[in-house]
Amino acid sequence: MARAAKGENDDEATAAAPEADVTGPRSLMRVLGLFDVLALVPKGMSLAELSNTLETPKSSLLNLLRPLVKDGYVVHSEGKYSLGHQLITLAAGVMSAWNFPALIRPFMEELVERTGETVLLGVLNRDAEVLAFTEIIPSPHPVRLHVPSGTVRPLYASPAGWVVLAHADKPFRDQYLASVQFKTKMTMSLTRASLARELERVRSEGIAVAINPTVPGASGIAAPVFDGHGVCVAALTIGGPSSRFVHDLDTLKAAVKDVAQRASGFGPGDRFRSA
Repeated sequence: MARAAKGENDDEATAAAPEADVTGPRSLMRVLGLFDVLALVPKGMSLAELSNTLETPKSSLLNLLRPLVKDGYVVHSEGKYSLGHQLITLAAGVMSAWNFPALIRPFMEELVERTGETVLLGVLNRDAEVLAFTEIIPSPHPVRLHVPSGTVRPLYASPAGWVVLAHADKPFRDQYLASVQFKTKMTMSLTRASLARELERVRSEGIAVAINPTVPGASGIAAPVFDGHGVCVAALTIGGPSSRFVHDLDTLKAAVKDVAQRASGFGPGDRFRSA
């Protein structure tokens, strides 16, 4: 592992004096942003490239990079910076302790509080081509949607299924659309062509809405939850009586989309990503 010592490259030699304070929250966010950028470029980036990408002065980056290189979190070689073995070890430890249901549950609880409806977490089972509802928090209303945990639905038969299918990789989505057979009774008319159009709309708008899709009087709204790599890992859904949904549809849609975006780590100005 090459050291980030004197004479690292011309960019570093001409960098201005470091900022005085590099220990606060702002610097911590710069470090995380640095790791995020380097994770996307395995071959590494020069100081100038990092400065342009992160919109951060070279002097500030150097002050952050030198201790990271020294401790093995970043490697500096041939004028390029890349992720080091210490960070990869740290990431492996984090992933081993990662518990998605536990992480997503506070967002589900918030959504119940904001909407008053049952909240469901749906995940894709690619082999069976179904959606499984793995986590459910019931509505506090006496009249509410009741879905047992572990319930599975065809992908075409619920807004949550539309969401995960819309954001699945294109080969899987195309194969599904070419072979799907609509065996579940639907209150709405659905064909392969109309389903394909619905998936396009979901990818564009970042949300799926179904009023009375399979059970008269029951409706749902779903939005995707993404991981740090932009992969849709689940659908966050509210379900309940259609009478309440129709009465306050815009507010419910905004709440579902907002909570799903924040569960994905997106800021207010970010957009949902499309596969």
